[in-house]
Amino acid sequence: MGRKFFVGGNWKCNGTLEEVKKLVGTLNAAEVPSEDVVEVVVSPPFVFLSTVKALLRSDFAVAAQNCWVRKGGAFTGEISVEMLVNLGIPWVILGHSERRLLLNEDKEFVADKVAYALSQGLNVIACVGETLEQREAGDTLNVVSEQTKAIADKVVNWSNIVIAYEPVWAIGTGKVASPAQAQEVHYELRNWLNVNVSPEVAASTRIIYGGSVNAGNCVELAAQPDLDGFLVGGASLKAEFVDIIKSATVKQG
Repeated sequence: MGRKFFVGGNWKCNGTLEEVKKLVGTLNAAEVPSEDVVEVVVSPPFVFLSTVKALLRSDFAVAAQNCWVRKGGAFTGEISVEMLVNLGIPWVILGHSERRLLLNEDKEFVADKVAYALSQGLNVIACVGETLEQREAGDTLNVVSEQTKAIADKVVNWSNIVIAYEPVWAIGTGKVASPAQAQEVHYELRNWLNVNVSPEVAASTRIIYGGSVNAGNCVELAAQPDLDGFLVGGASLKAEFVDIIKSATVKQG
């Protein structure tokens, strides 16, 4: 039962064409562990997807940051799954806390997106996580379980899903869940899958951590037994993203 380490870089709403090309150049020149050790996916804004896909090294993949919930049509401003498939984009990030909180995407809407994207052949990074208020109220496990249950209710095959646990209070704040806090939630999420989906899905599904991950904390986080990688925000726009990718070697120790 080997779960390959997974490192995603979410560039969010950042970058010019020149900046994106420079970032891709840095990644292309980086010496990182082989594809056998780590899977690397970067997620530029929609307008740069084709450029990044064309220029990026072949052992790194590209993800969209979102997609529409069903087949395209009269949905101004949305990007359909079919368009992403047509461009050869293999991954999509869904349910990111910024979509849930800023754009009011509820857990059922996110689950519908996940199910539709999977049905059309995309791989999905499905995000779950609690706010500071929910954590302080002791509701962390209830919140992430309910978000995961919404997805489980609509998905049969989990082989193309990566779960990203992202405590909302740690995204872009500089606050990071301690290794023990992260491990606790990852363990409980895996246990939830074991009980409510299947032991096989629990053992094979990668659960990655997101929330102010950087070169200084990635190694200690990566060492946690139920933590299978990272979804990196701000640090994915910097050279230190390479150091975060290299933390995958901790799992070989």
